[in-house]
Amino acid sequence: MNATNTKLNVVFLDASSVDCGDMDMSRFRNDWNCAFYPETVRGQTAERLSGQHVAVTNKVVIRADVMDNPRAANLKLIAIAATGANNVDLDAARERGIAVCNVAGYSTAAVMQHTMGFILNFACNIPQYSRDVREGYWNRSSLFCLLNRQCMELEGKVLGIIGLGAIGLAVQRAAQAFGMTVLVSQRPGQQGPPPQGRVALDDLLRASDFVSIHCPLTPETRGLIGARELALMKPGAYLLNVARGKIVDEPALLDALRQGRIAGAAFDVLSQEPPAPGHIMTEAARELDNLIVTPHTAWSAREARQRLLHEVAENIAAFERGEPRNRIEGQT
Repeated sequence: MNATNTKLNVVFLDASSVDCGDMDMSRFRNDWNCAFYPETVRGQTAERLSGQHVAVTNKVVIRADVMDNPRAANLKLIAIAATGANNVDLDAARERGIAVCNVAGYSTAAVMQHTMGFILNFACNIPQYSRDVREGYWNRSSLFCLLNRQCMELEGKVLGIIGLGAIGLAVQRAAQAFGMTVLVSQRPGQQGPPPQGRVALDDLLRASDFVSIHCPLTPETRGLIGARELALMKPGAYLLNVARGKIVDEPALLDALRQGRIAGAAFDVLSQEPPAPGHIMTEAARELDNLIVTPHTAWSAREARQRLLHEVAENIAAFERGEPRNRIEGQT
């Protein structure tokens, strides 16, 4: 691609989804002719691909109609600044000879610690006790401490993990360091008895004090946790989701929380992102002490974002050399 030493034209369609002014973007500026757009809304994509060889996208959608637009005629590589590729029509890209690559594993440590932060918050009631102090309850206490909220030790508690990829494995190791017992669910959709080291999902839900979701969104996992599954959980159990919002039936979850059928939930992902005003989960987070919602930030540690950008740059550089680095399955 770079046989004449002419720099590639690269466009970063939604740079603000990765860089908030704290990232080193020098390689993109120095190695390629790179245009940066903070965000790209529907209808702007094809125009911004004009003359570009490489499109970098985190969440901007690139479908067949965009690829077929005459302004995208020079497009040869879509470099996804994420792991998930559901925003790119992979079949259309393959048919048109456009390579697609992604980045995996860049945020494992960040998502693991966010997950453990959720667990520790529930174990120690940190947000609620901090609010009690701000509201003056400690100042008015007749004792040296407040004991108005239940705390627990994690040692001996059971953590159920759904999805044992890199993040699930990291969470398993961290939980075991706290003395927790870890159960791992059979792969969703897998038929037959669970393989060695795994348990059936229903059994995991019944036994766990915390259930943590780390699987991708697939036809098998969409709506995986609904009213039936929530009813299997212990009344004192907590559900954590740092994977994808649509894996959990949100109305069923809120009903279970309000009825006290489970003790609490912590979500970093929702079915709609960003959530529309009045979204049921963000509204419930204002009302319910036992629901924590964070704005899809588990992955966003500064180190993780810089690692992501480094890997995106390596993918582009490999493409220049004719090397198929991190190509999505089915791409050559």
